[in-house]
Amino acid sequence: MTHASPNQVETIIPFTAGDGLKLNLINIKNPHDVSKGAVILVHGAGVRANIFRAPVNETGVLNSYVQMLEMSANAALHKELVQIADINQRIKQGEVVYGHDQPIRLHLVNPATPLPLDPDLYTGHVTHQQLIAMGSQDAEFYLTHKTQEGVPFEPHITVMTETTLGIQFKETMAGGFCLGANEPKQGNSMGKHKGFELAMHAQVDIDDLQSFVDDPNHTGRLSGSIDFTPMGQGMVAHSGVFNLFYPDSQPDTKLMVYELGFKHQGQEYYLAGKKEVRDDPGFDLWTDITTLLTQLHQGTDKNAPVVGAGILSLGVKDLLKLVSTVTVLNAQSSKDKAVTVAKFGQFFMGELWDSYVKSS
Repeated sequence: MTHASPNQVETIIPFTAGDGLKLNLINIKNPHDVSKGAVILVHGAGVRANIFRAPVNETGVLNSYVQMLEMSANAALHKELVQIADINQRIKQGEVVYGHDQPIRLHLVNPATPLPLDPDLYTGHVTHQQLIAMGSQDAEFYLTHKTQEGVPFEPHITVMTETTLGIQFKETMAGGFCLGANEPKQGNSMGKHKGFELAMHAQVDIDDLQSFVDDPNHTGRLSGSIDFTPMGQGMVAHSGVFNLFYPDSQPDTKLMVYELGFKHQGQEYYLAGKKEVRDDPGFDLWTDITTLLTQLHQGTDKNAPVVGAGILSLGVKDLLKLVSTVTVLNAQSSKDKAVTVAKFGQFFMGELWDSYVKSS
């Protein structure tokens, strides 16, 4: 089997060792003429050959070093999986192994895409809060979909989707909000009268921009925190939903969906907001894309009872701040960054054109 990359030609040659163990010889050739001879690299026991070729997503000694450590740790895990599978086989044959007389089951919370590494945390590209939110979402997904049998003791269970070009931005919206209100307009009015304001500090992550554009629901990840004086400041969300130009049941209407689940004093709450994008009489584009109609539910989703409501908005200064936070994920070059930002801008403006020009 042969794989090609811009800088090398790789051929994988499977063979069986003298003791019956199946192995691979990975032959890597430079497509250009070289002056030096071949070099054979042999890894130690319990380490996979990919330790020599860690997937370095960013340049720099620290990035390379950290990713080499990750590859080594992953190889050690694969070795342990083989050992546990062997223990289970012995148990099935009637042996009590280390006090176990029942096969060991494995449950693994594995993120869909690789998590940011230490350098991203040290340089401020990701925060502790965001990493915790990612872990919480991955764990929630696994616990929702897990089976009683668990996962097999095979290396493929640790495989994640290859990183792709994505985009990230941060957005803060705030406005009048009040507990006891059911409808956003009512809550906005009551909140302003009482001097209560709710602020949503959100971060949107679109891990794969092309898949996001192709997805009719245009789904991304949302994390963040909530400030609301009657309840508390900096209440960190443990789950989130983001949709951009989500099709609504009403004709000629699309929704921008922002939803965050969080806990306060042991109680689950779910803040569900939406921006309604449609062409009403007059110039309402700016109001539509900056106005979030919001309801607070006491429970784990928006089917729970409404206990508060209000309207959050994005001011001009906040919009400029949002633009300054736009980051291209997994970019390898300036060209990657420019192309990704252009693609997102084209998608965003195209959807607005369909809503406000074509529909009129």
